[in-house]
Amino acid sequence: MPEPTDVVRLHIRVKGRVQGVGFRAHVDYNARELGVTGWVRNVGYDIVEAVAEGERQKLERLAESIQAGPGGSHVEEATVEWLDPTGEFQHFMVRRSI
Repeated sequence: MPEPTDVVRLHIRVKGRVQGVGFRAHVDYNARELGVTGWVRNVGYDIVEAVAEGERQKLERLAESIQAGPGGSHVEEATVEWLDPTGEFQHFMVRRSI
């Protein structure tokens, strides 16, 4: 069983009303507040994807904030994947949409 302070990698994709509502800024702000590294980006019109690394407890809080979304958003579904960290990130950033 992982400890709350174990460093892990979170991969999350949310689908719904996530465009034009400040969703990426919401994720970026929360990730920086929690002190985790990684990125967030739009995928198509109705999907936002994020990858983050840090302490599991912090990433669980990030996942909750992503699934809640900012005001004006509506998350219809979310997929959460826990992976081994790679240590490749120096900070958290917003990536260009794909």
